[in-house]
Amino acid sequence: MFLCSRLGAGVTSSVRRYLHKTARCSGAGGASFVHRDTPENNPDTPFDFSEENYKRIEAIIGNYPEGHKAAAVIPVLDLAQRQHGWLPISAMNKVAEVLDMPAMRVYEVATFYTMFNRKPVGKYHIQICTTTPCMLRDSDSILEAIQKKLGIKVGQTTPDNMFTLAEVECLGACVNAPMVQINDHYYVSISL
Repeated sequence: MFLCSRLGAGVTSSVRRYLHKTARCSGAGGASFVHRDTPENNPDTPFDFSEENYKRIEAIIGNYPEGHKAAAVIPVLDLAQRQHGWLPISAMNKVAEVLDMPAMRVYEVATFYTMFNRKPVGKYHIQICTTTPCMLRDSDSILEAIQKKLGIKVGQTTPDNMFTLAEVECLGACVNAPMVQINDHYYVSISL
């Protein structure tokens, strides 16, 4: 609960506002703003693009004007994540190398967008939107049901590494709220 006071015409009144808890930044492989080396995620962790993905990178870069390879950072990071399953720092370093850009610029992008997983996720990455339109259509009960069924909380992965649960900001389907994304598939409510 958040309390605030409003002054107007010499009268003080208290207004109560109930704020919904928003997605945690440290959740389910999403935004992790500080890197700490671990045995599975450090600059020496082997990562290189497959031969097929190097061809894809060339095609992606070809979509941008000469001298602007860095503009391809988002699709190339996505390609790295799809190849590896998540984005270790060694993959981000490889993206920086391939695009001839400072590694810090790649880190900035990877930590800003929640679509990039900075730690491993389960085979099925369940992302549930809990922003206002979805919340008003009871996304909280869906989140609660998923947590109960899987026995995990937001930001956790099941012991068998099958499911990871994340609470996310808008997934872009507000008109059909509530919205859940599982891997690349979107599930919305359709009212008839």
